[in-house]
Amino acid sequence: MTTADTGTEPTCPFRHDDALEPDPFLARMRTEAPVTRVRMPYGTGTCWLVTRYADVQKVTSDRRFSRAALIGRDFPRITPAPIAQSEAINLMDPPALNRLRKVVIKAFTTPQVEALRPWTQRTVDELLDEMEEHGAPADIAAHLAGRVPLMTISQLMDVPEADRPQLRRWATAMMSMSAAEASSAAEAKVALRAYFTELTTARRRTPGDDLISAMATARIDDEMLEEGELSVLAMLLMVTGHDTTTYDISNVVYTLLTHPSHLAQLRARPDLLPRALEELLRYIPFRQGVGIPRVALEDVEVGGQLIRAGDAVHVSYLTANRDELAYDRPDELDFERQAPAGHMAFGYGSHHCLGSHLARMVLQVSIGTLLDRFPGLRLAVPPDEVRWNTVSIWRHPLALPVTW
Repeated sequence: MTTADTGTEPTCPFRHDDALEPDPFLARMRTEAPVTRVRMPYGTGTCWLVTRYADVQKVTSDRRFSRAALIGRDFPRITPAPIAQSEAINLMDPPALNRLRKVVIKAFTTPQVEALRPWTQRTVDELLDEMEEHGAPADIAAHLAGRVPLMTISQLMDVPEADRPQLRRWATAMMSMSAAEASSAAEAKVALRAYFTELTTARRRTPGDDLISAMATARIDDEMLEEGELSVLAMLLMVTGHDTTTYDISNVVYTLLTHPSHLAQLRARPDLLPRALEELLRYIPFRQGVGIPRVALEDVEVGGQLIRAGDAVHVSYLTANRDELAYDRPDELDFERQAPAGHMAFGYGSHHCLGSHLARMVLQVSIGTLLDRFPGLRLAVPPDEVRWNTVSIWRHPLALPVTW
């Protein structure tokens, strides 16, 4: 049982840019060494990499593993600088974390998201009108995926339309894995924070009928969020509320158009769409490498390995979603899968994505309308000519040319 650095730990860049194929290193670790020490491209020292579904569940739900303990540490990571800010909700532990999540849950409800569905439908219809008027070939990333998620979360938060393109540029810059772009990523994070500090201050002073105002005025146990908490929370919701869904739309469309039998099944049975989207979210490796780690607060055994107090631990939701111990035929796409294990595309445990209900609604409207509107939809170029992002933590086509 190895518990200390040996100097022979594998160093992996955690980049795999071959379309949406699973990262072979991560897949191999899940099979050969489900809990193992590795070195990351950035940060000090080694860390543990956990790749099995059950072990990922344990690390992400066991309070002996802490996100807050990362603050002030140069922890191992895949980006030049940490993406999360020290006061952000994603670097909190219960019970402090629970307080902020209650505020968001109170202000950002499923009925509120469903009330936005007709607006989202009209918006998607208008965007596809523009695409049809543009004519084939057309780029799904430019006409649909790169627009509707940002428009939807901005509608919820009442972000001025003129500000949205700049917010999108900052959000994109912040997610870079390139050392050459480290200063741009840091500047983008500072700019986003300043923007939302000003916006949330104004909304607290003069509340409106929007998500930021609801969070600004929400009370939990007769307490309101502090100014700093509110601004960082609003920033996080804006970035996560559109960024991943933007890439999910393109990735889902690409996957469907390169799996013709599955596309035909979905066209024949549109009622399968919600279940099909859950399976696609499980199946598609939506990001590069790993995200924000945790720190063991005491010695804990995971998967037969003793993780010592103070050790950093990364989990892979990507490999958990392809774990043969959790899913039958995990590398197959099956829209009628009866899976006892839910997927981890939105994370797991106390840091499960707060905007998953919004992402699901936007995906259902976007993909469902696209397939219904264009029954002859197909790629306008061979799959191997699609260009893929090779800079940020997200995996997605830079452009997705289609015809109909």
